[in-house]
Amino acid sequence: MNKYAYLLREIFECNTITQRDLAEKLSLSLGSVNSLIREAIALNYLNKNEHGLNITSKGLDYLSKFKVERAVIMAAGFGSRFVPLTFETPKGLLEVFGVRMIERQIEQLHEVGVFDIVIVVGYLKEHFEYLIDKYDVKLVYNPDYSSKNNISSLHYAYQYINNTNVYILSSDNWMRENMYHRYEPFSWYSSVYMEGSTSEWVLDFNKKREITEINIGGNDTYVMYGPVYFSKDFSSVFMPILEKAFHTPGSDDWYWENVLMRELKEKNSLLPAMHINPQPANQVYEFENLEELRAFDDKYKEKSGNVALELIAKVFNVSENHINGLRTLKSGMTNKSFLFEIDNKSYICRIPGKGTDVLIDRKHEYDCYMAIKDLNITEKIIYFDKESGYKISKFYDGSRNANPNDSIEMARCMELLRTLHEKHICVDHEFNIAERIDYYTKLCEDTGGISFHDVNIVHKNMVLLLDLLNEIKSKTCLCHIDSVADNFIITSDNKIKLIDWEYAGMAEPIIDIAMCAIYSYYDKSQADKLLKSYLQRDPSIDECKKLYAYMALSGYLWALWTVYKANVGEEFGEYSLKMYRYAKDFFKEVMKLQ
Repeated sequence: MNKYAYLLREIFECNTITQRDLAEKLSLSLGSVNSLIREAIALNYLNKNEHGLNITSKGLDYLSKFKVERAVIMAAGFGSRFVPLTFETPKGLLEVFGVRMIERQIEQLHEVGVFDIVIVVGYLKEHFEYLIDKYDVKLVYNPDYSSKNNISSLHYAYQYINNTNVYILSSDNWMRENMYHRYEPFSWYSSVYMEGSTSEWVLDFNKKREITEINIGGNDTYVMYGPVYFSKDFSSVFMPILEKAFHTPGSDDWYWENVLMRELKEKNSLLPAMHINPQPANQVYEFENLEELRAFDDKYKEKSGNVALELIAKVFNVSENHINGLRTLKSGMTNKSFLFEIDNKSYICRIPGKGTDVLIDRKHEYDCYMAIKDLNITEKIIYFDKESGYKISKFYDGSRNANPNDSIEMARCMELLRTLHEKHICVDHEFNIAERIDYYTKLCEDTGGISFHDVNIVHKNMVLLLDLLNEIKSKTCLCHIDSVADNFIITSDNKIKLIDWEYAGMAEPIIDIAMCAIYSYYDKSQADKLLKSYLQRDPSIDECKKLYAYMALSGYLWALWTVYKANVGEEFGEYSLKMYRYAKDFFKEVMKLQ
């Protein structure tokens, strides 16, 4: 620790500070502080007059190398523990006592003279754009925000951190008192003392308050909690190490703190010390979930301003404070869903995804649920809005998704589909795959085009398959269409439910088997077995043609679907490539049977 820099920093911020207060801030005895002041005066860093101590120009020159040059605020993540609020608003833009958390930090930085601020964005990145005009910040985009942990945010902000005196902050922290400074004498990590057992990241440190080891979990100890500061000498050594770690296979789930933990365990002597910066209780807040935010700010108990929570409160005739146990579920490709509890009973709320209003007719979905309600094969619907697509349904505790690699479970799923099809239930709308292909093609063309270079050839092949299907057409019935294994729910009492009927309509039954096969990434052999399981006999040549044709057409359809979603800002990784490959490969399989 640089004793002169620390002393000069405190006097710079308040030249009327008492020696007793200095002793407390510097964790030194009063006698030691007196000696340190005398040394600083002798070195011409300070002078003394009747009003107190003043820093000389030489003292300011000495301080200059400790000047904070910048702050980098990490704001790329989703904030899954704050659903459904974060479906609409990034966590850092949530308000606490009427002020957005990230804005409070920016204003605290401005108060101490730190104006060069970089915000690393990812999820809902457009929501942060206004900060450029309001606070003259820079935005850096992290394209890996959904697939990698916060090591990626520091990677993409590398040029703003390396060889720089810089704060590393999280957009969702809330500090009661301003803990930032114009000058920082050493690198540090904010810490609070936690009594009892904790699963937080625990800090071991020596008498100089230098962090010597980091472990996950401990008892009655200091833990990492809140802001961080990298001095120039620290960042210039640490950031190249972090870059190497970022490009190391298997590091996708790493926090940047994992890299620091590893370097400390390996006792990297080249890495300058990082110090613990203990904070008093109730100074730093890292809200873990909505319940903690409710306990802190009463606004969130009754009127969060969130559409989904307001809807749930209205449907169940309760205040928002009665909605508990909020947590995200695995996001679907079409919608977002979260789990919640009221009176110890669990439910799921579905929120329609971006762009789904042009993809799905919610009135048709509602009609399907009504048509099959007496079969008792779907989830129990509590609320369904035919206009918006919001849906509330019962959550089956102890339930799980069907396993597409378990032949016995898939046989049961096929039995459910067969039962559905044999009921010959009718609705007033169809799922016409030819019409859907034309429609999705137009959506793609209107929003940026289709990037597959041979799409014209593949499209012509799909037209050939449609002509073939017209020649061997069979009767239609209500089909689920979205028969992915994840939509088959096995309950705790071993019953099977088929959920999410938003694409359902009148179609040929084999399309459901084809959809299930491509969603499960089945090859030809697996698809053949699935069809045989559904039919409970060997399929005919025409039935095989239908299966392969629908696998090809469905693959093409969903490839177009993902292209459109990407054009409007939602990426699904390699899914489009896999679906497009089904279009090509299973067109060939049909041709082999001609």
